Amino acid sequence: MTQSPSVDLNVIKRGTIKDLSNMNLSGMDLSGAHLAEVNLSGANLSGANLSGANLQGSQLRANLRGADLSGANLQRADLRNADLRGAILINAEVQEASFIGAFLTGATCGNIDLSGIDFRGADLRGVNLSQGILCQADLRNTNLSGADLSQADLEEANLSGAILRGTNLERANLLCAIVEQTVFLGVILEGACLEGTALGSDQLNT
Repeated sequence: MTQSPSVDLNVIKRGTIKDLSNMNLSGMDLSGAHLAEVNLSGANLSGANLSGANLQGSQLRANLRGADLSGANLQRADLRNADLRGAILINAEVQEASFIGAFLTGATCGNIDLSGIDFRGADLRGVNLSQGILCQADLRNTNLSGADLSQADLEEANLSGAILRGTNLERANLLCAIVEQTVFLGVILEGACLEGTALGSDQLNT
């Protein structure tokens, strides 16, 4: 990985440098930065402050472990296979972003609209999605073990092949959700709406 940049941090924040791939930006204050369409693939952004940053359309297949992305604009961002473990995504805008294969273990995603987002194969263990909006989200083959989905809106979400072990779905909306070959083990379903969800008795082991 490239060493920390010698260029002025303010130059980076203005987005005038469009290729920051493999750069070491760990722990840096990039709050409010204008990084739309910037290539950050392979960059080390662990622990970085990206709150309120404009990352629209950026390449973020990067190390974002523990990064603060609260209020950031991640619309159309490429976060495939990104390391977002422990990241803060509260109030982030993620429309049309891709989280395929991303690692979001322990991430906090409060007050965020994840409708239609592609999470296929993502690691969502222990993620806090309480009251999250995941209508029509693609959650195929994800690992949601220990995740907090209490009061989450999962209407028409595709959970085929997903693993829900010890997942909290209390008062969640699973109206017409797709649960083919979904593993439910020790889940909390108290008060959950399962109308239109073909959940077989052989799948459920609470």
